[in-house]
Amino acid sequence: MSFFNPKLGIDLGTANTLVFAPGRGVILNEPSVVAISDVDKRILAVGVEAKEMIGRTPEEIIAYRPLKDGVIADYRVTQAMLRYFIRKAMGRFQLFRPEVMVSVPAGVTSTERRAVVEATIRAGARAAYVVKEPVLAAIGAGIPIQEARGNMVVDIGGGTTDVAVISLGGIVASTSVKCAGDRLDHAIADFVKKTYNLGIGEKTAERIKIEIGSAVPVEDELAMQVRGRDFVSGLPRQFELKTNDVVRAMGKELREIIKAIRNVLQETPPELAADIIDRGITMTGGTSQLRNFPELVLRRTGVKAQLAEDALFCVVRGTGVALEHLDSYKKAIIAKR
Repeated sequence: MSFFNPKLGIDLGTANTLVFAPGRGVILNEPSVVAISDVDKRILAVGVEAKEMIGRTPEEIIAYRPLKDGVIADYRVTQAMLRYFIRKAMGRFQLFRPEVMVSVPAGVTSTERRAVVEATIRAGARAAYVVKEPVLAAIGAGIPIQEARGNMVVDIGGGTTDVAVISLGGIVASTSVKCAGDRLDHAIADFVKKTYNLGIGEKTAERIKIEIGSAVPVEDELAMQVRGRDFVSGLPRQFELKTNDVVRAMGKELREIIKAIRNVLQETPPELAADIIDRGITMTGGTSQLRNFPELVLRRTGVKAQLAEDALFCVVRGTGVALEHLDSYKKAIIAKR
């Protein structure tokens, strides 16, 4: 990284924001959460510190996620969050304003895209580029996207699932559904509430998903002790939850994600569809790490799927590669200011 022309890639996610600096790799991976004082609207903490406050704050502090379904829901807070991440990433080289590339969901509108570019420039970037997530995920997963062959990428994050078929550096068919990790967490919390009459927080639901969750029913089930508040007595209580309960809880959401994949497969031109059957589907993003997810995709679509290496970091790695080779990825890069 030359100090006079610093570059940063940012994977601006609903759940986590990752920052990549060419030559240094992934330098930041923090939750996309901002803690705000309700009294004077001051920003108290960003990232890890702010996430610790979720569900544990006094009334005058709000732990807030400024990104909803992968796009900016609160402009001012997102800008403050970006400024914090850019400053932290630049460290002692704050004099030079970096060129920043930010990932956006495939289904982003031009207004939402403009909001991201403006927020990034205002947060201290010299120039801002926006690239769609599936393209970056493919680059980060090491797929040669410039070739005239069809590659299918399914990027499942916290807020959105992006499905795209990429050929010759561009997106041929794509869809973006607002159903991903966060929705799976809610589904687990709802299931526990309905089945066991117990209230659990989003952090607990996420832990259940990661520790014992699976995309398809399994024979050797994992089990976990879950603590929560009983709705009837109002007192804390604990019980055991098993893997297949979690599979059942997430059923509807998983079907929605599979439906998105099938829709894109149906829109794909036959020549490219043949390539996809050969090469399989590449899965990236944090939520694609749910146990047996590739197996579920295979069962429901008939196309084999594989998890990319370091699935969580594919998009942000892609920003790094694209920043190093801006000219060759011209087609995929959208806005520049």
